[in-house]
Parts: sequence; structure tokens; C-alpha cells
Amino acid sequence: MGELERPAVLDLFESVDEGAFGEQCVAFIYGKVYHREGLTLAERQLATIGTLTALGYASAQLQFHVKAALNVGCDRRQIIESIIQVSSFAGFPAVLNALLAAKDLLAEPGKADGPSDEDAAAPERSSGAADDRYARGLAVMEQVDGDAGKQVAAALQDVAPDLARYIIEFTFGEIYPRPHLDLRHREIVTVAACTALGSALPQLKVHIHGLLNVGGTRQQVVETVLHVAFYAGFPAALNAMAVARQVFADRVED
Repeated sequence: MGELERPAVLDLFESVDEGAFGEQCVAFIYGKVYHREGLTLAERQLATIGTLTALGYASAQLQFHVKAALNVGCDRRQIIESIIQVSSFAGFPAVLNALLAAKDLLAEPGKADGPSDEDAAAPERSSGAADDRYARGLAVMEQVDGDAGKQVAAALQDVAPDLARYIIEFTFGEIYPRPHLDLRHREIVTVAACTALGSALPQLKVHIHGLLNVGGTRQQVVETVLHVAFYAGFPAALNAMAVARQVFADRVED
């Protein structure tokens, strides 16, 4: 948060329990968890932003971590894209609230705001008709989710085929091909958001596979889930870790 920044949580808890819990929070999370290998500080902040966006009720903490993300090298477009990425999983209200909370911190474009090195890893995106968007979405969905994405779409054909089409067109045809955030980072944010939601375990399974499909590692999956525990709670992380274990076992068998 910057060399001279005193964590507000210390002041908050100082008045109610002489600061003991606040000190424990800071000492453990920043002294232990943030030092773990597997995710960079920038990736941890993007995962935290995805988590807090999905939770929808932590605007003050989201502002704190948007500032932190800027401090550890994320540019404003990466942060904005991390928030937008959550739209398909937590809904537009959660994303709108997160963007409003972060608006002042992200209002001024920075000098690192142009095309990043990660743009080269993003899927190619072109404007066009709905059929083009659908085809683009299918291609990206296959790249990220493989057969799992197709199975989800196929399962909806007899009851809500339009929902399947909207998922393909919007999530994979519009959101995933956006620049400034590569597929691996999009999947880290998505795994974090689905873990935080707690009610999206089938989708979490698909996107843990997705993270591994686009170059993520088992360690990055585990670290993302573990990181979310301190923002969404241990039960959410325990449930997500059980899903991760199943994914790892499935891929060994394959």
C-alpha cells in the first residue's frame, strides 16, 4: 500500500480489542500468505479484485486492493478488465458497483495504459455480426474450456438454447477476447470469483480445467483458492479445494 501507509484495519480494531485482531490479520495475510510462491503480487491483487467484485459487499476493501494493484505494477486497464471479467459469473450489478467503487482510483489513464505485452496472448477479436461473434465465442470457449464448455452448451439445448448461445456470444465472444488481460489471468480471476461465490462449484470445476488449459499450473490453482480464503472465508476455499482435487485427479486419469 506504499511505504508510509498504515493499514486502516489496525485503526479499526484498535478501538474494539486493542488492535490484537487487526495486527494478526496484517501479520498473517501479508507476512505469510502474500509471500507464498505460485502467484506474483500482481496476480494476487487481480485475484483479490475478482473475489471482492463477486462478493459485492466489500467496496472499501475493493478500493484498498485497487490501489494496491496499482502499487504492485498492474495498470488501470488490467484492473478494469478483471472487474469486467466477473460480469458473467456474479452479474452486472456486482460489476457496476465495483466499477463505481474504483472509479476515482481508475479515472486517470496512466502511462502504462496502452497495449501491454499480454495483448499478444489474448484471442483475436473483430467486430461483426452475431454469427461472427458466436463463431468467435465457440473458438475461444474451445481454447479455454475444451469439451467441458461444449458439454454445458449441449446440456442446455433442450431447455434453454438461447442461454447457451448468450453464454457463448457474450462471455467467450465479447469478454474473453478483450485486450489488456491474457487468458491465464482471466482464468485466475474467474477461479477466484467462482470460489468466492460459493454457489458455482460446477462452473468452478470447468474454469479450473480452463486455467490449466491456458497455461496455468496446479500450484496457481491451489494458491488462487487459498488466497481467496482470507477474503471469502475458509468454507468457500475448502469447497473449492475439493473441486480442485477432483480436477487434478481427472486430468491424471486422462
